[in-house]
Amino acid sequence: MSGQVTVEYDGTIAVITNDNPDKRNAFDDTMDAQLFEILGEIRSRQDLRCVIWRGEGHSWSSGRDVAALGGHQVDMTHHELMSRGHTGILQILDLDIPVIVPIQGWAIGGSFQRALLCDIRIASDDARFMLPETSHGVIPDTGGVGRLFQMSGHGLVSDMVLTGRVLDASEALAHGVVSRVVPRAELDTTAREMAERIAAAPAVTIKMARRVISHLADAAVRSSMADELIYQTFINKSEDLAEFRAARAEGRPAHYRGS
Repeated sequence: MSGQVTVEYDGTIAVITNDNPDKRNAFDDTMDAQLFEILGEIRSRQDLRCVIWRGEGHSWSSGRDVAALGGHQVDMTHHELMSRGHTGILQILDLDIPVIVPIQGWAIGGSFQRALLCDIRIASDDARFMLPETSHGVIPDTGGVGRLFQMSGHGLVSDMVLTGRVLDASEALAHGVVSRVVPRAELDTTAREMAERIAAAPAVTIKMARRVISHLADAAVRSSMADELIYQTFINKSEDLAEFRAARAEGRPAHYRGS
């Protein structure tokens, strides 16, 4: 059975849950569609003041469900599929209310990038973060690299993207990727307390404060995503990616030409 993304409304707070714990909340196409629909629903509501986006079980999300890749035949090009994904997740930037992401266990790849697009990230002390895309022959393409660059600078972004290194919770706090680290048992409670504090403030004040912060950051993220759309499409048609796949399938060293 496929996992799911659900939403519950508790007064003025919406709680989105990644609910695919058997696969550590890895996302497939169905879960993507559910998430994007939920974000659209939240955008349409005027009574909400904050969103908590949590994960059920061991990890917040281990990224893409690799076993589900290619499982749905759609009449769309790679470029069109990426554009659909960008449009769906960019709804986060268009919200008038903040999104808090309490992260436990793994936050990997595109899921980690989606968390980076949100307003506030907090982590349990066992949280781990990773961008492994280059080890699969592609680049991160969900906008999070632009946000990570703003938070942490060139050095950490290059290290995480080019080597695929794992960032632990204490390092994530030191680099500003998360704003708090708490014991796992306190993670959901801490997120709830933060959301309630935000919800108790005047709605217009939070809206305008978030807009000021967004004006400082969002233009660069949208520009980065436009580059990702072009470059990932190019990579998908490249000789090097074809060689990467062939070498893996044939169990031999790859010979790259940079094209």
